Amino acid sequence: MSEEPQSDLLQGWKQIAEFLGQPISVAQRWATTGMPVTRQGRFVVATPEELNNWLGRESGEPVHVVTNEADLSEELKRGLSHVRKEQRASIAPAQEPARRRMRGK
Repeated sequence: MSEEPQSDLLQGWKQIAEFLGQPISVAQRWATTGMPVTRQGRFVVATPEELNNWLGRESGEPVHVVTNEADLSEELKRGLSHVRKEQRASIAPAQEPARRRMRGK
């Protein structure tokens, strides 16, 4: 893991689990399935950025755990943008047969 500022480092299962909004047992189980955590002395540590990236890869869509420092309006815009792109992608193939029928008449 690269050198991270100490304030960004989540230290211990309790802080990691609180960040994820999950019980400690879930955070520990996720760590066994690839969640990015490392040992620093007697602590398990992770960064919020690494955890958000991992959650996004696991879920297949962008994920960001919102903290007190987060700009909620920016997060909302980002989420809405993703949903709109997904809707456009799913609507476009469904409309294609109707367009072909209209051109044929």
